[in-house]
Amino acid sequence: MAVKHLKTAEFDAATEAAPLAMVDFWADWCGPCRMLAPAIEALDKQFGDKVLVAKVNVDEEPELARRFGVMSIPTVVFLKNGAEFDRKVGLLPPDAFIQVLEKNL
Repeated sequence: MAVKHLKTAEFDAATEAAPLAMVDFWADWCGPCRMLAPAIEALDKQFGDKVLVAKVNVDEEPELARRFGVMSIPTVVFLKNGAEFDRKVGLLPPDAFIQVLEKNL
Protein backbone atom coordinates (compact mmCIF):
# COMPACT_ATOMS: atom_id res chain seq x y z
CA MET A 1 0.00 0.00 0.00
CA ALA A 2 1.03 3.61 -0.40
CA VAL A 3 0.56 6.40 2.09
CA LYS A 4 -2.81 7.98 1.27
CA HIS A 5 -3.01 11.77 0.95
CA LEU A 6 -6.43 12.66 2.33
CA LYS A 7 -8.62 15.62 1.42
CA THR A 8 -11.36 17.00 3.68
CA ALA A 9 -14.14 15.51 1.53
CA GLU A 10 -12.86 11.94 1.89
CA PHE A 11 -11.32 12.10 5.37
CA ASP A 12 -14.26 10.84 7.46
CA ALA A 13 -15.17 7.98 5.11
CA ALA A 14 -11.56 6.81 4.87
CA THR A 15 -10.79 6.94 8.60
CA GLU A 16 -14.13 5.48 9.69
CA ALA A 17 -13.74 2.55 7.29
CA ALA A 18 -10.35 1.67 8.74
CA PRO A 19 -10.27 -0.11 12.10
CA LEU A 20 -7.08 1.85 12.86
CA ALA A 21 -5.69 4.95 11.17
CA MET A 22 -2.53 6.99 11.61
CA VAL A 23 -2.72 10.47 10.05
CA ASP A 24 0.33 12.72 9.67
CA PHE A 25 -0.56 16.43 9.56
CA TRP A 26 2.30 18.14 7.71
CA ALA A 27 3.32 20.91 5.26
CA ASP A 28 5.86 21.18 2.41
CA TRP A 29 7.79 24.00 4.11
CA CYS A 30 8.16 22.12 7.43
CA GLY A 31 11.68 20.72 7.91
CA PRO A 32 10.75 18.28 10.70
CA CYS A 33 7.81 17.07 8.57
CA ARG A 34 10.17 16.28 5.70
CA MET A 35 12.49 14.48 8.12
CA LEU A 36 9.58 12.38 9.42
CA ALA A 37 8.32 11.45 5.92
CA PRO A 38 10.64 8.43 5.40
CA ALA A 39 9.53 6.98 8.76
CA ILE A 40 5.86 7.40 7.78
CA GLU A 41 6.58 5.62 4.48
CA ALA A 42 8.35 2.79 6.35
CA LEU A 43 5.45 2.47 8.80
CA ASP A 44 3.08 2.17 5.85
CA LYS A 45 5.19 -0.66 4.45
CA GLN A 46 5.23 -2.36 7.87
CA PHE A 47 1.59 -1.82 8.93
CA GLY A 48 -0.23 -0.78 5.73
CA ASP A 49 -2.11 -4.05 5.43
CA LYS A 50 -3.71 -3.51 8.88
CA VAL A 51 -3.61 0.27 9.33
CA LEU A 52 -4.61 3.22 7.16
CA VAL A 53 -1.45 5.34 7.01
CA ALA A 54 -2.36 8.78 5.69
CA LYS A 55 -1.11 12.34 5.39
CA VAL A 56 -2.96 15.66 5.46
CA ASN A 57 -1.27 18.78 4.10
CA VAL A 58 -2.34 21.52 6.54
CA ASP A 59 -1.88 24.24 3.90
CA GLU A 60 -4.24 22.47 1.49
CA GLU A 61 -6.71 21.24 4.14
CA PRO A 62 -6.80 23.94 6.87
CA GLU A 63 -10.30 22.91 7.95
CA LEU A 64 -9.06 19.44 8.97
CA ALA A 65 -6.13 20.98 10.85
CA ARG A 66 -8.56 23.25 12.75
CA ARG A 67 -10.96 20.40 13.42
CA PHE A 68 -8.20 18.36 15.05
CA GLY A 69 -6.67 21.34 16.86
CA VAL A 70 -3.32 20.93 15.14
CA MET A 71 -1.16 23.72 16.53
CA SER A 72 2.29 22.37 15.62
CA ILE A 73 3.47 20.14 12.84
CA PRO A 74 4.26 17.39 12.40
CA THR A 75 1.30 16.06 14.40
CA VAL A 76 0.40 12.40 13.99
CA VAL A 77 -3.16 11.56 15.05
CA PHE A 78 -4.26 7.98 15.74
CA LEU A 79 -7.90 7.06 15.16
CA LYS A 80 -10.02 3.96 15.81
CA ASN A 81 -13.15 3.78 13.67
CA GLY A 82 -12.81 7.50 12.98
CA ALA A 83 -12.39 8.61 16.62
CA GLU A 84 -9.09 10.03 17.88
CA PHE A 85 -7.52 8.07 20.73
CA ASP A 86 -3.91 9.30 20.72
CA ARG A 87 -1.55 11.79 19.09
CA LYS A 88 2.15 12.48 18.88
CA VAL A 89 3.52 15.97 18.21
CA GLY A 90 6.94 16.77 16.80
CA LEU A 91 9.73 14.83 15.19
CA LEU A 92 9.80 11.55 17.11
CA PRO A 93 11.58 8.24 16.46
CA PRO A 94 9.59 5.54 14.63
CA ASP A 95 9.34 3.50 17.85
CA ALA A 96 6.99 6.14 19.32
CA PHE A 97 4.49 5.38 16.55
CA ILE A 98 5.14 1.63 16.44
CA GLN A 99 4.27 1.31 20.15
CA VAL A 100 0.88 2.97 19.64
CA LEU A 101 0.11 0.88 16.56
CA GLU A 102 1.14 -2.46 18.06
CA LYS A 103 -0.74 -1.77 21.30
CA ASN A 104 -3.96 -1.02 19.39
CA LEU A 105 -3.95 -3.64 16.64
